[in-house]
Amino acid sequence: MIKVITYGTFDLLHYGHIRLLQRARALGDYLIVALSTDEFNRNEKGKVSYFTYEERKNMIEALRCVDLVIPETCWEQKLTDIDEYNADIFVMGNDWEGKFDFLKEKCDVVYLERTPEISTTKIKNDLMK
Repeated sequence: MIKVITYGTFDLLHYGHIRLLQRARALGDYLIVALSTDEFNRNEKGKVSYFTYEERKNMIEALRCVDLVIPETCWEQKLTDIDEYNADIFVMGNDWEGKFDFLKEKCDVVYLERTPEISTTKIKNDLMK
């Protein structure tokens, strides 16, 4: 079984997120999503999510391409998560290109192209108009 792991906040879940998760799942047999907690978002990423961690977790768990959702509480946990969950492939959007190449010692690292016309930032900006 090939296990894939990815990370993100996935706030204001949209079709770009879903496409990324579907393409990540297509790389293997089992998809693990490490979902940023509210505290991690606030304290480390400097952002506040519209939906709470539990609400976002419920939405991600409802997607048939996702097999397991775990909390992301710090940047460093990627190293231990890959070992703990026996991940074969680490996936991120290509806006993170090169930033996680150090993980290639543990597993394959794949950067998937983002859906260019949609983003949470775009949704928020459009709503502010």
